[in-house]
Amino acid sequence: MKRTKSEMTPQLLRRLPESLPGARMSEMSAEDRPRERLVREGVTVLRSGELLGILLRTGFRGANAVMVGDELLRHFGSLEGLARSSLDELRQVKGVGTDKAATLLAALELVRRMSRERRPDAPEMDTPAKVADLLRDDALAWSTERMIVLLLNTRCRLIRMETISEGLLDQVLVHAREVFRPAIAAGAFSVVLVHNHPSGDPTPSEADIRVTRDLIRAGSLLRIEVLDHVVLGRSTASRPLDFCSMRELGYFHK
Repeated sequence: MKRTKSEMTPQLLRRLPESLPGARMSEMSAEDRPRERLVREGVTVLRSGELLGILLRTGFRGANAVMVGDELLRHFGSLEGLARSSLDELRQVKGVGTDKAATLLAALELVRRMSRERRPDAPEMDTPAKVADLLRDDALAWSTERMIVLLLNTRCRLIRMETISEGLLDQVLVHAREVFRPAIAAGAFSVVLVHNHPSGDPTPSEADIRVTRDLIRAGSLLRIEVLDHVVLGRSTASRPLDFCSMRELGYFHK
């Protein structure tokens, strides 16, 4: 038996377009269906929930694919939150089973890979902003702290990146040998340390400061300079920058 509007949950009804006579996509007018609008008007006119609905293709009884897309955004808070989700977390949203969760994860991974393809060969890493730009899209998928070391040549150009450690939600353990072993093997002149704060606040912790100073001393002995330690977070209305430079904050000064 088809569910009527009065039988739908208040949350779903709030996201129901006025022109939609029922929950099924087939019941929408051709002008309102997101796939047809995309073909007719272009992809940029669609809301994020509608784009997700096209990927999902179907919903469940009482909620069409667009409504499930809107619910995904509400559940995870934003597209950025969605990009950080795991398969199991996606499947917790009603209407998203294993197949749909896999489709969403595949689409998100394609975005990250496209971002990596756009990186120039041997980009120059001479400012914290360039470091943040290099890793910002990748960091969206990191749900725990991760330490990355950028290996640089004499002109501050990237030789390659190495993942040094992955930790708990708010803690990552780093040892000097893990940072400088790949640097020595690559013949790096200097390194930049990068790690993320899953909480979103890039302010360095006491542990961040202590580890950074230990690594600066170790690098000095090996004659491999630690140029900076960039902490990645998320921007907010009160904090527009989504990263901080520990060198710029003065933690590299003796």
